[in-house]
Amino acid sequence: MRSRAIFILISLLIVVGFLGFQVELNLPGRPPSIDKTYTPLTKSPPTSVGSYDVLGYVVESEKADRWLQTEKGRQALSPDHGAVKVTQDLIDLGRDAFYQETFGNEYLFTDVVGILDGPINLRSIAKAVLGLKGKATTNLQVPIDQDVTVGDRTFKAGTVLNTGLDVPGGSLFPLGLITHLDKGQLRVGITCALCHATVSAETGRILEGAINTDINLGPLIAMASNSAALFRQTDVNPTKITPGQHTFINNKGETAKLPDPKIMEDEVDAAILSWPPGNFVSNGDLKNNSAQIPSSYTHETFPYAWSGVASIGWFHGLTTLNNAVFGLNADPTTTADASESVLGIDKEVYLGTMLQNASSPDFRLPEGAKPSEFFEQVDPTPGEPGINSVIKMPEYPKGTLFMQNGLMANTPGLPVAAQLNGMSAFQNTLAPPPHEVADINTLKRGAAIFQKANCAECHSGRYFTNHKVISVKELATQPKRAPASRKFAEEFVPPDTYPPNVPVPLPPDPPVLSVPTDITPQSEIELAYALSDPNGGYKVQNLIGLYLSAPYLHDGGVAASAESIKENESGRFTIAKPDELGMAGTLMHGITPDSEASLRVLLDRNLRAAVVAANQANSDLQRSNVDGSGHEYWVDEKAGYSTQDQTDLIKFLLSIDDDPAVLPETSLAKR
Repeated sequence: MRSRAIFILISLLIVVGFLGFQVELNLPGRPPSIDKTYTPLTKSPPTSVGSYDVLGYVVESEKADRWLQTEKGRQALSPDHGAVKVTQDLIDLGRDAFYQETFGNEYLFTDVVGILDGPINLRSIAKAVLGLKGKATTNLQVPIDQDVTVGDRTFKAGTVLNTGLDVPGGSLFPLGLITHLDKGQLRVGITCALCHATVSAETGRILEGAINTDINLGPLIAMASNSAALFRQTDVNPTKITPGQHTFINNKGETAKLPDPKIMEDEVDAAILSWPPGNFVSNGDLKNNSAQIPSSYTHETFPYAWSGVASIGWFHGLTTLNNAVFGLNADPTTTADASESVLGIDKEVYLGTMLQNASSPDFRLPEGAKPSEFFEQVDPTPGEPGINSVIKMPEYPKGTLFMQNGLMANTPGLPVAAQLNGMSAFQNTLAPPPHEVADINTLKRGAAIFQKANCAECHSGRYFTNHKVISVKELATQPKRAPASRKFAEEFVPPDTYPPNVPVPLPPDPPVLSVPTDITPQSEIELAYALSDPNGGYKVQNLIGLYLSAPYLHDGGVAASAESIKENESGRFTIAKPDELGMAGTLMHGITPDSEASLRVLLDRNLRAAVVAANQANSDLQRSNVDGSGHEYWVDEKAGYSTQDQTDLIKFLLSIDDDPAVLPETSLAKR
């Protein structure tokens, strides 16, 4: 009977992916109904409906109404001039895309990477979902039914894998996984919701915009049959791998051999398995520099990305960040044309390495073929670079501050950047739900400590960021990720775009607009891209929803379980369970970090030293560059603060939700 139920569920996945209708909560085809989320219970940031975004310059609704009374104003706010009007329809389009749009990455993950070929597949996921019996989970646990060796480790049959996939209450599908049926071929793609939405373990409701802090992308990807296709996201360079037997035609027209596919696969799998839960390597610079997935509480928190590299264009760089996910990070073939200049890898080696062991025979590189010519034959988006659905920007193959690789994700049939701008408008409406953590007097004392300890010097304003990029030298935090985009930036040319009313596919000779670069100071841009300082910097993050986002810092290394530290008789906090400290002792062992304990080890130098030591003792974390060091702005006894001061500050930080009960004076002044 159970096998029959699993068969029925898989059949339902196929049917729903084909027909695109909704059953109960959130089958593929529509996003979850709003009443299944916390959004109706949340006070959103100030509405932007009626305002215009003119390539990063905002014209508020009242001013826009005045401008629209004159011909000059109407011209300035026209799409021909680059203006995007924020409407409820645009926000709704963005929400649909947030939950449903893959931009075609199902071809990469299914046909090339082989995400359905391993022990974590539709059957095993369906079986695990059925086992929930309609209950919600923030961590779908999937048993492995046979021994499997991946990279440098073996998973025994019966091992229960913590996937970190979230399943809302009453749902048959994890958030962010989308199935498509095309000519009898079932494919699975991913959307923003996989990483940027999560489920409340207590209620089963969806927290839109919150980090999926335990999504375990490492084993989910490494157990695919051709993870080697994602070598760009690791420290495995195919030119350094022993050649195998697969011949190809290189860029000189000569017959050569690609890297040994088994060695390549094992090395890439080992690198990917080192990624801790909640982390992903997004830059593709041949460094295994994992970073924590950021939240999507984006209102007034520009520039975007950990290093602040998304800083110009529509929605002050947020559209650029959204594009990076689909037009760059989720499809390595989109940087094939730049592989020589950015990575020092010949395009034919680059594509050949990806395709020599592709899951689908249709995408598998034949012996003796020239990879770029073969790829043109099998590309599901002929005429455009890469597998995903993208358009070439005017400067392609060069990149810009606006579109890092010169490509923009765009679905045919919708105008330029419609979905990307819609996602920006939608994300700017998101905020964490109310969170009562302490009485008002405690919060006032905590806010006063926040001021006294100079936290507000950087985390200023209503959204607790001064929008600056701070050098790695000053922050002294894990440095590997900060300069990750420098090679791209060294190839940049001045940014252009097409107006947002231009249809896709692009017409011949579409109009072109220059994208202003002065909405972010040049010094901030140069530091974000490690041009003025080879070590680069990190952007001052907002503090909205800290109670939902442990662990902390860009690498996610600052973590502690609720039981790991305890207050002793003298009123000081000491380590009670050293094996539950850091990323090494929490998420890597299926233990959810406690936000209060994790903030305490962030603020206390003695506790943090133990956290850093725990992370540095873990070989996987060292390979993925996670240690939780730096940001040494202490609020502890040595800095002149009592344990009670520290506790009050932590309570205040945890209270920063959709509408904080208490704000520091500097924040009130900048509202």
